[in-house]
Amino acid sequence: MEQQVTAAMIYDFDGTLSPGNMQEYDFIPAIGKSNKEFWHDCNELARVQDADMTLTYMARMIQEARSKGLSLKREAFQESGRRITLYEGVEQWFARINAYAAERGVKMLHYINSSGIKEIIEGTPIAGEFRKIYACSFLYDVDGIAYWPGVAVNYTNKTQFIFKINKGVESVFDATLVNQYIEESKRPVPFKRMIYVGDGTTDIPCMRLVKNFGGHSIAVYNPNKQGAQKGLSSLIHDNRVNHVCPADYSAGSDIDTVVKTIIDKIAVDYRLQQMEVVK
Repeated sequence: MEQQVTAAMIYDFDGTLSPGNMQEYDFIPAIGKSNKEFWHDCNELARVQDADMTLTYMARMIQEARSKGLSLKREAFQESGRRITLYEGVEQWFARINAYAAERGVKMLHYINSSGIKEIIEGTPIAGEFRKIYACSFLYDVDGIAYWPGVAVNYTNKTQFIFKINKGVESVFDATLVNQYIEESKRPVPFKRMIYVGDGTTDIPCMRLVKNFGGHSIAVYNPNKQGAQKGLSSLIHDNRVNHVCPADYSAGSDIDTVVKTIIDKIAVDYRLQQMEVVK
């Protein structure tokens, strides 16, 4: 049997696999605020305190839930995730891409790299498709109630998880193994076998990192939102991404064709590399 080569697809979540922000489907309506009010409060707190916007939105979630008597247990966040709408074709995407890759000798791993809430993502029907979900999460007390941010993922520290995937270090806590030197050719997932999928400015550092190291970056946009594509056109012009596609993951869609072509390239490049080693 032909040896499989490992590749990875790394996805943002909000705006990439799902329209909008995950808090807007269930949490924000439950606290009786509009989306605009909630995010304005979070951003204004960050501005006044000169704080990180990811940490302030997590703090506001805890404060608002407590004031409204909402559950802060992990199960409540997961239940919220069950109400999230996914883009067309997302639920069928993983099995189809995995099968296509396997036929070409490629083992495809899937990861989430998001500034959203991990516990909410865990409640979605696709949570089991991911090798690891890197996202914001809370600390929980002995009663299982969230009381403090445990992991905060913003647009710049998202890049650390690219390096963790590259070196096969899945622990968020571990800061030792990820800093050890490993030859690029011996790393579990070399950058050139990565595909990063994101939807906007918060993903630019990751998309640029993966692209600059020989991998492939894809920016997606909401096909049902007027003018969404135009907002991403500068990413290709500025050499930050390889492709821009509608966020439609159905068979035969633009991103389906692009990703399958990248898989073909990964497989061919690996075979050529093996021939060079033999010689």
